[in-house]
Amino acid sequence: MAYSELIKSFSRIRDYMREFYVYGFKSRTEYTKKSARSYDDERRRLESWLGDYMQFRQTGDGKQVFLSIDSRVSHHNPFYKAWKTKSFTDGDITLHFILMDILYTPEIRLSVPQIMEGIDGYLASFEEPKVFDESTVRKKLKEYVSEGILETEKQGRTILYSRAQDRELCDPVILDFFSEVSPLGVVGSYLHDKTREHEEYFAFKHHYITGAMDSEILYTLFQAMQEKRTVSIRTVNRRWERESENELIPLRIMISVQSGRQYVMAYNPRFDRISSYRTDNIVSVRTGEVSGRYDELREALSKMQKHLWGVSTQGSSGQFLEHISFTVTYGPDEEHIHQRLEREKRCGTVVKLGPDRSRFSADVYDASELIPWIRTFICRITAFECSNGKLEKRFLDDIREMYALYGLEGGDAQ
Repeated sequence: MAYSELIKSFSRIRDYMREFYVYGFKSRTEYTKKSARSYDDERRRLESWLGDYMQFRQTGDGKQVFLSIDSRVSHHNPFYKAWKTKSFTDGDITLHFILMDILYTPEIRLSVPQIMEGIDGYLASFEEPKVFDESTVRKKLKEYVSEGILETEKQGRTILYSRAQDRELCDPVILDFFSEVSPLGVVGSYLHDKTREHEEYFAFKHHYITGAMDSEILYTLFQAMQEKRTVSIRTVNRRWERESENELIPLRIMISVQSGRQYVMAYNPRFDRISSYRTDNIVSVRTGEVSGRYDELREALSKMQKHLWGVSTQGSSGQFLEHISFTVTYGPDEEHIHQRLEREKRCGTVVKLGPDRSRFSADVYDASELIPWIRTFICRITAFECSNGKLEKRFLDDIREMYALYGLEGGDAQ
């Protein structure tokens, strides 16, 4: 049974879940942002959701707590449970069920006075009934209309309310996949809860579950992009524990297939450039006015993507584009090396120089993003060059240090 304390702000839950399960489980003495009592309350709440996935290890420093999720057994993101614990007062829940019973089929259409009369009929049987004024009922009806639970129809000056038509859910197998790979998979998870039991077909070797905590941030950003609005985002620098605020025009959400990390590509008028912002560093998002430049900037980003290896739009050299290339050699039975270059080249080009040599080259905004990938070809690289001199020197120095570390000759990398 989920911990029953009411939740008023998901941003606080998001913060605690990161401190406890993403950045390492902090003990009561290590967590200094809140009081010890707050720490205990939040830890119990999170354990009620994720207790089945918690593991413990005893070390010299004490008990270590961590999450252990076997994707062969757990096919669905456990962090979605945090979204399904909602705050309700006694009045909220009472009014909800009364309204749903009064408007029990889509064919029933009632005005506010008629609904108030029906509520009074329900409460008349109690000695000390709960009282709902018309203003409260109107607000609740308006909320349900905005969420698609109720629909409205005008008859003259009178607004009639009715239950929304039930819609048939899509194939549960589609929801299995959508809920685990979509940036707003929590929506699919809610729908999945309403489906019948069925055979599970999907298991994920690399299952990036922590993005679930950014769902509210992503929803607001998607909404702003749909309406072509500006946003004001508040971000945190975790190294220096500093927060800053930026006015942006969000253009596209990009997700790393290597790490699962999510970014928003956005235009910053202050610096007159398009940059990336990690969604897990965004504390809050507030939508602003409609931007007349949205389509223009979106087109500009599409052109930039032809020279983006990742999400960085400016390298350390300060050049508009940086050129980078390297040549690899392989044996007669290692054609898969060339095939791998072709498969993983992204915005680059691959040329076969002979039966045993291939060259990769690319013009990108930030050549440093390619270095981790290029390193996977070390011991096959025969030539490397980059227009960013500092980056080229650092790469070749690393090769020399590696040779020296193993006491090998050949450290004169070219």
